[in-house]
Amino acid sequence: MASNIPEESTSFVGRRAELRHLSSELTQRRLVTLTGPGGVGKTRIAVRAAGAAAARFPDGVRWAQLWPLHGDQLLVATVCDAVGLADHSTRMPMALLCEWLADKHLLLVLDSCEHLVAACRDLVGDLVTAAPGVTVLVTSRQPLGLSGECVTEIGPLPCTGDNDALALFTERAGAAAPDLRLTEPGNAEAAELICRRLEGIPLALELAGAQLAHRPLAQVAERLGSRLDALDGTGMPWTPRHRTLRTAIGWSHELCAPLERLLWARLSVFRGTFDAGSAAAVCADGPLTADGVRTALTGLAAKSVLTREGNRFRMLDTLREYGRMWLAELDETVIVADRHAAHFVGLGRSAERGWLGPEQVTWYGRVAEAYVDLCTALDHLLANDPAGAQELGAAIGFFWTCCGHLHEARDYLERALAAQDEPGAAHTRALWALGVAVLLQGELHTAETLGRRCARAAREAADHDAMLAAGYLIGLTHLMAGRPLTAHATAERVLGPSPDDPFGSASRLRCHLVRLFALTALGRLDEARRLATTLRRGCVQRGEYWSRSYTDYQLALVALFQDRPEESADHARAMLAAKRRIGDNFGIALGLDLLAAAVAAQGRGAVAAQVYGGGQAIWRSVGHPQRGTPELRAVREQCERRARAAMGDAAYAAAFGRAAEQDPEVLLGRILTGEL
Repeated sequence: MASNIPEESTSFVGRRAELRHLSSELTQRRLVTLTGPGGVGKTRIAVRAAGAAAARFPDGVRWAQLWPLHGDQLLVATVCDAVGLADHSTRMPMALLCEWLADKHLLLVLDSCEHLVAACRDLVGDLVTAAPGVTVLVTSRQPLGLSGECVTEIGPLPCTGDNDALALFTERAGAAAPDLRLTEPGNAEAAELICRRLEGIPLALELAGAQLAHRPLAQVAERLGSRLDALDGTGMPWTPRHRTLRTAIGWSHELCAPLERLLWARLSVFRGTFDAGSAAAVCADGPLTADGVRTALTGLAAKSVLTREGNRFRMLDTLREYGRMWLAELDETVIVADRHAAHFVGLGRSAERGWLGPEQVTWYGRVAEAYVDLCTALDHLLANDPAGAQELGAAIGFFWTCCGHLHEARDYLERALAAQDEPGAAHTRALWALGVAVLLQGELHTAETLGRRCARAAREAADHDAMLAAGYLIGLTHLMAGRPLTAHATAERVLGPSPDDPFGSASRLRCHLVRLFALTALGRLDEARRLATTLRRGCVQRGEYWSRSYTDYQLALVALFQDRPEESADHARAMLAAKRRIGDNFGIALGLDLLAAAVAAQGRGAVAAQVYGGGQAIWRSVGHPQRGTPELRAVREQCERRARAAMGDAAYAAAFGRAAEQDPEVLLGRILTGEL
């Protein structure tokens, strides 16, 4: 399992003693918690410590960022994502997480737990009990309070001796004002004064250093002093470091241009990272125009209020809290949350419209990037506009069910339907999306019931596309239940008389896929091959990958059944390449099983054992035993018999076992580069 430690975007200064201590603790203890006030550098130290310790953990370091979470509802899902568990079952996620990690030897980092202490305490307590090879590193403003927890308090950078505070300030000052020489008379004293006044708190030093792009060093030092003196006279019970950091943030806020301050407040509605387009859509209003948002984003990034991550921006939790306070002062909390939710409903609509076209892969990526804010929007809509929640849940539900958020898709859709049970297009689409989610969790009867409710609502509304969507769901349920003749009849009925354009809509194309699967299962292999070839050609022309991958899947099956294993392997590899692009682990597992069967049929038993073992690792990650339509079961059994016969039972078991314990992504890379 590969590590996913965040990359460092700026230089790292000091902390040698803390890192030596952490290296020792991570060797001896299973739960280590870094505590300290906001802005003191806990996350940066954890990144360094995790990187240094990675070689000691065979299954790598897995990093779970908890700062975007508003409550504990998505905590387990976030940790599952971090460790590569894309659960498709109906079991309790926490039980599956414990089972998944039980045999792993990895370092799990939970970053920013302070707002979820009770929930994190329960989660970590269960994990360290169930998974003896897992070590947990936590960053939080307070300890979890678990037995055996090793708490390491992180303090500010020293302002004397090695004076790491001055070293950090000097580096950040050099980036903001390259011509400034802190060694010149007067400048050195002012820089040291700033470091002492900010008590060596890294975030405060970063903010102060960024101001040097706009103001002289002496003015920065003077203004800081007056701000601290003013805060001392307020009578507020600040702790010294809280007071210092709040002073630095407030002072940076004052030095922002008025429209930058307004944007700072409005951006606090975003829980995750965001791009300039989303910021403009949500925050542009009144004096702040869309162009003004883009200008202010640049200004806030230059002042270290925002951090750039590629073409996206992130606001640190401490700075978001301050922005949220000012948003409340402006009495804009509700209206900005409404605009945020409306924007993500619009994003969902666009993603759904773009599913069938050349931007399909891009939309899978955009929906994945916006995951936390889509959840935030759904929570807001559930409380204020259930029909909007149904529309958004239906629009993104198909994306989520493919890419590891099956539990969340089902939960939000069930809650949205329970909140408002009134007929309408959004309600019908939500029934369909929920049906797809429960079908992929293996609840065939519930899925068929939802499909029939969707079909009834579609007929009553004379909504032909919704009738096609219902036909796809019902037909797919029949396929999974081993009723291909009924599935074929269902698809034929909703598609109507030939000829028709398979690419007339996403729902129509999916119904043609049901026909294709049914033809293969019925043994009508020549018909299946012709249909699959036609559909694949259309997908390639349109730059569509999801349906294309399933045409390759069927072409691989047909070729295998017709004794053309080399052709079958080529189509299986094409399927895997497409599924990898959209992040569909369920589809990748199916493709690996099929490729293993194809190479076994070529007499390459050792390769088949490796590929089949890698597929087993993926099946474990989706929380299922091997799934798929029933005809695949015989293919798998024949694959295993052939591979065992080619290399012997003991050699097969050893190769299979090694592959099942390796990182599947490495195996997939070898397959797609032609090494296997």
